[in-house]
Amino acid sequence: MIDRTSLVRRHNPVITGFDKFSSLSVGNGNYAFTVDATGLQTFPELYSDGGVPLGHLSNWAWHTSPNPNGYTLDKFPLTHYSTFNGRSVGFPYMAPGQINDEYKWLKFNPHKLHLGMIGFRFTLPTGEQAAAADLSDIRQTLDLWTGTIDSSFTLSGEKVTVTTCCHPEQDLISVQVSSVLIRQGRLQIQFHFPYGTWKFAAVQWGKPDSHLTQLEYSGSNRALIRRTLDQDCYAMAAEWSNGVLERDAEDPHLLVYTPSSDDFSFDLRIRFSPTEHEPTQPLPDREAVLNASERHWEQFWTQGAAVELAGSKDPRALELERRIVLSQYLTAIQSSGCLPPQESGLTHNSWGGKFHLEMHWWHSVHFALWNRTELLENNLGWYQTILPQARRLAASQRYEGARWPKCIAPDGINAPCYIEPFLIWQQPHPIYYAELIYKIRRDPASLDRYSELVFESAAFMASFAEWDQEGKRYVLGPPVAPAQEIYDHATTMNPTFELAYWAFGLSVANTWKERLGQPRVEQWDHIVEHLAELPVVEGLYVAAETALDTFTAKAGTKDHPTMLAPLGILPGVKVDPDTMRRTFQEVMNAWDWDATWGWDYPMAAMTAARLGEGHLAVDTLLMEKTTNSYLPNGHNYQRKPLTVYLPGNGGLLTAVAMMAAGWENGPDTHAPGFPQDGSWTVRHEGLVRMI
Repeated sequence: MIDRTSLVRRHNPVITGFDKFSSLSVGNGNYAFTVDATGLQTFPELYSDGGVPLGHLSNWAWHTSPNPNGYTLDKFPLTHYSTFNGRSVGFPYMAPGQINDEYKWLKFNPHKLHLGMIGFRFTLPTGEQAAAADLSDIRQTLDLWTGTIDSSFTLSGEKVTVTTCCHPEQDLISVQVSSVLIRQGRLQIQFHFPYGTWKFAAVQWGKPDSHLTQLEYSGSNRALIRRTLDQDCYAMAAEWSNGVLERDAEDPHLLVYTPSSDDFSFDLRIRFSPTEHEPTQPLPDREAVLNASERHWEQFWTQGAAVELAGSKDPRALELERRIVLSQYLTAIQSSGCLPPQESGLTHNSWGGKFHLEMHWWHSVHFALWNRTELLENNLGWYQTILPQARRLAASQRYEGARWPKCIAPDGINAPCYIEPFLIWQQPHPIYYAELIYKIRRDPASLDRYSELVFESAAFMASFAEWDQEGKRYVLGPPVAPAQEIYDHATTMNPTFELAYWAFGLSVANTWKERLGQPRVEQWDHIVEHLAELPVVEGLYVAAETALDTFTAKAGTKDHPTMLAPLGILPGVKVDPDTMRRTFQEVMNAWDWDATWGWDYPMAAMTAARLGEGHLAVDTLLMEKTTNSYLPNGHNYQRKPLTVYLPGNGGLLTAVAMMAAGWENGPDTHAPGFPQDGSWTVRHEGLVRMI
């Protein structure tokens, strides 16, 4: 039996300075608060230049910039493309060189909203405000087992200790501070509220007249602040043990809390909410928040699955175990809420501050494999809320069923883009999620709950596939943008991964028909039986039927090597194992791994595992490349400014679960995806076999 407390806590991040890549977060899946080495957001400028910024985001908190010209997607001019059989279909497309104000507004609105910087204000004995360089003896620990951050440091010879944690069910943080500096009147907390922006750190200073900060109520131990940004608003309720909250005399968006000098310590709780759900009840006290956090995280770590690699001979085992543990924590606080997450979660904005549905597979499939199915279901339910929009999108292009969008906000409306409207590999995702959930639960309730998503997804897929009379086959595209996004959407046809995913999705959808006692849809079976074969050139799978030079053109080996995905992400539908083995070897030898993304490594590792190449699976999963690096806080780093990339963390967890627990119809051996030569000791509990 795995000692889970020891497993988790030996990977607690310990920070000893202001490192822009080592900010730490607390959160609950719908809300996250990221802090610097002080335990609050005291010196955000140290983290904003290419580091992991001090984010403060919630799934309900979105901002829409003024729209004086009345831009709407309904009025955005469509660009029409001919499908394989000559039918004209319109898309909200604009080439990069033609981008105008209408495009920009629609693409970047709404966007995730930073709720406000909460940080210390320290005063030196001279009366000047202290800088980061004035702090010393820094030691900060994120206790993963309890979800609390303990920080300590020294200023002017006086020690400060800070405990920060988040309520598991509310957008609420609790802070306890102890120091002689309180008695000396040299320690305060300031609340600084920015204007909204879609850009990286989600904060825009210098526009004081564009938003409003109202101190609606301030009493002896509580206050209520109302925020208004254009048409959006929210509230912040604060309670404290002693002291007073006041406006700054010069900055209308700055409030300062000064604790009473009668004591050496104080506690502060802050809760955020949309104003239509404005808090009226007292906030839970410090002990209640701490106890709730401790119970929540103990339950998370004990009831979910676990993987331990201690005792392995391979020296990389400890690092892989660290990545596994931290990725579980990060995806739980960033990706498990009521919405699919943006690729940078609740830490910073990316791609206009919206989320990408094709990435949802990487964000959330692992939850089910790690015995946390309910966390996958948390954001799967959102698809049902946008089903009407997805149906309208399909119907507007004269397709059946529901076409799932790509880059979106909660409204489910696809933003205009030069590539996004043409992607299709998000389409079978709900079918995959539903099938995984059903195979775990084996209950009629899951069939009833998700059948509509399955069948509407399949209906679009079937109508999207076109009959090639000459070839006596069904084809996908054009126009289509494959998952390897380097190809011209106007001419691409039959991308390899998408072909396999179409066959998988339609087959599973008909299985669901049988489970529900309904007749199979003959058209779906006909499409699967006659779907174009996966394109092969000289014995290798290539990216698409129209990308025959995948391995011979230098540009062809950039971005995602998704020709591996049919046997890796998927269980091998339409795949010849020998051809895939040769393809894998060629990808490993010829691919430009410096031009890849964080989820490409676990994708390739899963292919290696299914091919029985455990050593290659581990080597690929731990390949030393920038986009496969994991920061001290556990985040998968890509590049500046994309310093947080949760698809990499989720992909790592998916691959490890598959390599440890195995997959359907796979070898009946222990940890079949790991080397079988004794170099790895893999203990696991509670994992679910992959499809």
